[in-house]
Amino acid sequence: MASKTKKDSRERRIYQVTLMGSVVNMVLLLAKFAAGIFCHSAAMIADAVHSLSDFLTDIVVIVMVRLSSKPADKDHDYGHGKYETIASSIVGMALMLVAIMLAWNGIMKIIDAIHGKQLEVPGVLAFFAAIVSIVAKEIVFRLTRQTARAVKSQALEANAWHHRSDALSSIGTAIGIGGAIMLGQQWAVLDPIAAVVVSFMIFYAAFRILRQASGELLEESLPESVEQKICDIVYRDPLASDIHQLYTRRIGNNIAIEMHLRLPSDLKLSDAHQHASSIERAIRAEFGADTHIMLHIEPTKD
Repeated sequence: MASKTKKDSRERRIYQVTLMGSVVNMVLLLAKFAAGIFCHSAAMIADAVHSLSDFLTDIVVIVMVRLSSKPADKDHDYGHGKYETIASSIVGMALMLVAIMLAWNGIMKIIDAIHGKQLEVPGVLAFFAAIVSIVAKEIVFRLTRQTARAVKSQALEANAWHHRSDALSSIGTAIGIGGAIMLGQQWAVLDPIAAVVVSFMIFYAAFRILRQASGELLEESLPESVEQKICDIVYRDPLASDIHQLYTRRIGNNIAIEMHLRLPSDLKLSDAHQHASSIERAIRAEFGADTHIMLHIEPTKD
């Protein structure tokens, strides 16, 4: 019952912060589209598309977290944690698509400027819209990341970085629009240049998210430092020795550990069971109650 209450609380916190972010995204994307269209700013329209992708990924996170919170069943012995990994992958791919679109549109505008085409100088309203976006999305990023780390949700943390990338996008947009406004028509090209620079920052953020998600989907082992921490916990038991065949992987926001270790050969079965249970409790105290652990006990060699 306590575990179920904890999971319900975790879901509720994720939903609350994600819903808050989605409301902010909806308001910003409407404001940015309006400012971009009326103020003739390619960077602001690109920024609005980014906010739209943020809004869509908020929906993905809510749906996937709901699915990942389902308990283990006969068809999913290890639970449904991979749904969070899938959500992270979708967020990463959405970010990467946005980055490519921003870069393409910005490069086309720059090429037009090189060929002598006069670009329109953005209006002041677009600049103020970018400033509001920077402040709002940085606040949403910090609140979302704080919640993600508290509830240990990778999908929510990926979404937090999506919010941060939108703030970075707006910083680039503000610089480009502000420069074009202050320096005049001959510097209007700063607007699409800003869009291209921002696209590279977003692409890097997307790559990091996809790299982590792909590692989990491909059953990549946990970092060496984490595996060493697992061994250190096991070796706190004075009778445990010779850890071998240590296999680790991540399942959503939980981890799975399998290992062989040795206990004294003259130990009674009941005593060996107590030592194994004590080791499992120590590991779960460090990595969470839902950690999957499989210990294979072997006698020490004479």
